[in-house]
Amino acid sequence: MIDPAVEQMLREDPASYVIPAEVVANVTATNTLEHALMVLSKVGYSRVPVLDPDDRLQGMISLAAITDRLLHVPGAAVDQLSRYTVADAMLPVDHWVDDPAKLETILNYMIDEPFVPLVNEDGIFQGIITRREILKRVNYLAHNLNEQYNVTPKKQPES
Repeated sequence: MIDPAVEQMLREDPASYVIPAEVVANVTATNTLEHALMVLSKVGYSRVPVLDPDDRLQGMISLAAITDRLLHVPGAAVDQLSRYTVADAMLPVDHWVDDPAKLETILNYMIDEPFVPLVNEDGIFQGIITRREILKRVNYLAHNLNEQYNVTPKKQPES
């Protein structure tokens, strides 16, 4: 459990650490892998969300998944990627949240994930919470804790 004082400071403005869906690069399951590779290369991310036409989160596509698919194609030529869709290589969404205030869950997911998708109760993609944005909040906490709290060490038991 996160200490309440720490959680309060980290959650001061949950919307501030959510990158909205409108600015998050994504692809659809029907896009070609060639298109997905271009999107990933252009944005510089290692993976992006896969959305359906109604903006519901369907999965993730990563450079590693595209490369893995390519290695199973005879000839393994990049021009073969136009023959396959994102659906042929996309990964399932293992971790997501429906509320950016679920800080403990987000922090646990961020141990292994560079970002956590945010979806609403209908599964509509709302944006992502990145490790970078959370670390900015942790940095804020580290530099401002004494501005809001009097932090004193507990007495050490005498030996």
